[in-house]
Amino acid sequence: MTTYVHPTLDDLVRLQYEARGISLLPRQPIHSLLSGRHASRLRGRGLTFEELRRYRPGDDIRSIDWRATARLRVAHVRVYSEERDRPVLMVVDQRMTMFFGSARTTKATVAAEAAALAAWATVARGDRIGAILFDDEEFVEFKPQRSRGTVLRICQELVRMNGRLSASRQATGSAAFNHALQQAARVAKHDHLVILITDYDGDDETTRQWTTRLAAHNDVLAVLVYDPLGICCPVQAGMEATDGTRRIVLPEGGPFAERLKAEFQRRCDEIRDRLRAIRIPILPICTQDPVAEQVLAALGRGRCP
Repeated sequence: MTTYVHPTLDDLVRLQYEARGISLLPRQPIHSLLSGRHASRLRGRGLTFEELRRYRPGDDIRSIDWRATARLRVAHVRVYSEERDRPVLMVVDQRMTMFFGSARTTKATVAAEAAALAAWATVARGDRIGAILFDDEEFVEFKPQRSRGTVLRICQELVRMNGRLSASRQATGSAAFNHALQQAARVAKHDHLVILITDYDGDDETTRQWTTRLAAHNDVLAVLVYDPLGICCPVQAGMEATDGTRRIVLPEGGPFAERLKAEFQRRCDEIRDRLRAIRIPILPICTQDPVAEQVLAALGRGRCP
């Protein structure tokens, strides 16, 4: 499997071909995380009433308007048309906390790949796509537009912002995530699909307030990016860790690895419970495997190897 740190524009453009089988609309396969018993269903496009007309052979009997039928003494059906599109707004995290990866690539690059997949899938079905891209210092906003050019501009900005991440750069934007959510709430006032693509680092009470506000009038999907090192960390002698300012030598042996695993699980449970409380479904994406395969598997359309 190819290992790389930063994506190129070609990498993100090529994902349009893998996005063909991806849909975040309702009527998902039975095993999809967006269907059945999960916390929330994404509603998809709305319906607009068009006309009341006589029943014709082949019409769905569930569309019969029984009051009109009783009044007019002839079976009538209510006809609806699907709204032209459903705007999608992505909130994509490119902070220094995302610049970590122990496997195929970093969390920041996985976030860029997931955003590109969602963007290509959105324009392929004729919907508008927009984005709020953010790192520790900068916010770039794209209003929802129905065009491949918008997707290309989003991909170009993702490549640029991702390329600025380096081990020598320090994390400074602890409030950046909440600021991005605030901007998203300003853009997506109602009937949007808002996709949060982040590791959810730095969430607090303000985060909960903004996500609750977003979820009140929109559908929200949380694409939570993680690294497998949190699940299994084989500490070897002399292994060091740093947060960009401090550097420590990790203690060798099983107890530390077990405590790290337990803390990772606690953190995952906390995020899951917070999002479940406001009916936001979670799509977990790992840095180890190709993003498209993971998304298709989670939506019940494939299996990761």
